[in-house]
Amino acid sequence: MKNFGLQLWGDDNFVIEDDTININYASKPSLLQLTQEIRAKGHRGPILLRFPHLIKKQISTLFTTFEKAKKEINYQGGFHAVFPLKVNQFPNFINALMDVSKEYNYGLEAGSKAELIIAMTKTPLGAPITINGFKDKEMISLCFIAAKMGHNITITIEGLAELETIIEVNNTINKGVKTPVSPKIGVRIRLHSSGIGIWAKSGGYSSKFGLTSTELLVAYEMLTKNNLLQQFWMIHFHIGSQMSDIVPLKKALREAGNIYAELKKRGADALGAINIGGGLAVEYSQHASNVDRNYSLMEFANDVVYLMQEIAKSKGVSEPDIFTESGRFIAASHSVLIAPVLELFSQEYHEQGLRLKEVNPPLIQELYELYHALKRQNAREYLHDALDHMESLLTLFDLGYIDLEDRSNTEILVNLIIKKSIFLLKDEGSNELMKLQNRIQEKYLVNFSTFQSLPDFWGLSQQFPIVPLDKLDIKPSNPATIWDITCDSDGEIGFNRELPLYLHDIDITKEEYFLAFFLTGAYQEVLGMQHNLFTHPTEAVISFDESGEYHIENLIDAENLMNVLDDLNYDTNELDKILKQRIEDATAISSEEKRELLGKLYLYLSENSYLKTIQTQNENI
Repeated sequence: MKNFGLQLWGDDNFVIEDDTININYASKPSLLQLTQEIRAKGHRGPILLRFPHLIKKQISTLFTTFEKAKKEINYQGGFHAVFPLKVNQFPNFINALMDVSKEYNYGLEAGSKAELIIAMTKTPLGAPITINGFKDKEMISLCFIAAKMGHNITITIEGLAELETIIEVNNTINKGVKTPVSPKIGVRIRLHSSGIGIWAKSGGYSSKFGLTSTELLVAYEMLTKNNLLQQFWMIHFHIGSQMSDIVPLKKALREAGNIYAELKKRGADALGAINIGGGLAVEYSQHASNVDRNYSLMEFANDVVYLMQEIAKSKGVSEPDIFTESGRFIAASHSVLIAPVLELFSQEYHEQGLRLKEVNPPLIQELYELYHALKRQNAREYLHDALDHMESLLTLFDLGYIDLEDRSNTEILVNLIIKKSIFLLKDEGSNELMKLQNRIQEKYLVNFSTFQSLPDFWGLSQQFPIVPLDKLDIKPSNPATIWDITCDSDGEIGFNRELPLYLHDIDITKEEYFLAFFLTGAYQEVLGMQHNLFTHPTEAVISFDESGEYHIENLIDAENLMNVLDDLNYDTNELDKILKQRIEDATAISSEEKRELLGKLYLYLSENSYLKTIQTQNENI
């Protein structure tokens, strides 16, 4: 049984039982069972499944691990966490997130006015809200309104101009007020330390955000002068998402810890927190040779807590509260994208595709005999003979000595010989065989859009675990390239010889075959684009009751064609009238046929852009 690297990326969230991949929780339903139940309700195309229990697991693990690290060294500061809304703002996720995190006083981080409104309405009073990113006067005023509502909100200053605006808004909104209320103030610091990998530019002197040491001193003076030093309670830094290496974080922690201590000694008595940002990496890899991080969560927490205590003690200041904004760690595992395979594009290279004649060219006849006589002991020799014959036969075709049927038979027989040879010699793993795998890739056409559902694969070459929903008791043998249904050559997850994906050889006309894409809960939905106007897939929340039984809830179907066009500001009423009028004006069809066409038209307009196909069981995929 091939487990598709589940032991690397799965974190015990899923388990393979018999031939299916199942949720490793409560009644352990299979993903195939859930998919079939949703499709039985009439939903087609890709389906996004959300699992709130996995959100709770990640939050609980984060808090428990940091509390353990604190307890081991008697750390006196607190631990707090907020979820950065930029990672996933979808209601089904946010509602579940806030519901399962109540006992942890978990909060939200916002980086725009719209996200701030979500934070103000979804965060419980008392739970922390942090505001990052560039802000104008209106956004800062909203923060003051949130504070007056009773929210525990911190505005992070990204530049001195923002601090000037905070002072202006404070003087206006609290003027003449008997009991003035203002948000807490944080300052993002521009560290010398930088991160590692794709997002390394989030740190270092050339980073987009944060104050230099000189600007920090100016900000301190401005806060003091305007009687706001008592609101200054957090410093913040972020050295990049998906940190693969723990070493850059340690360097950043030492730098930030010393800045904290220096500010405390200078007289910033209210300063009591260090926000270390996000960056906690998620393991996406299905291959042990290419893992995504070199540290555990326990090591991460131990390093943060130990270094903060060490610096505080050496500088003679109180140990700060620790804040994290690790969104990827919280969100990635909670959702799974499931999409049906529509077609295998290289299935023409099957034996039934041969068009052999009564008398074939000698080299083709020999290829046919090589294929049927192929055994392990002669596989390499016969493989070389077949490749040599193919070159000769293609030359003969170019010279006009063999016809198109002969060329087709050549391609099929050589492909079959390569495929059979690789299977027989699979234990050898030679470079020659690995190169030949590119020649026999199966192209799986899958009913989804990489641009909509896996934009980080398209934009950043981020790998995601891919697993079929069933047949997991059978070792897959096809080197797989995955094609999406967009009209774009970039909509492809190509076969990678260094990180190979193998899938099963199936006849899609006789059975359904679904692929699951895991760890898609962070960034993929909010960054997804409507390339070719493919919209967000149908989604559902899978919850479990106290008895362990699952429930499919909050089903939201993918947008239909007219809704997508409406999102682009098309006048859909006008489009509807034009379509109807052109059918009415058609002179070549009868009134009865016009009524029939109108009925079909409105049926199609009520559906989404994802494809449908008819199975032999008369089922739509």
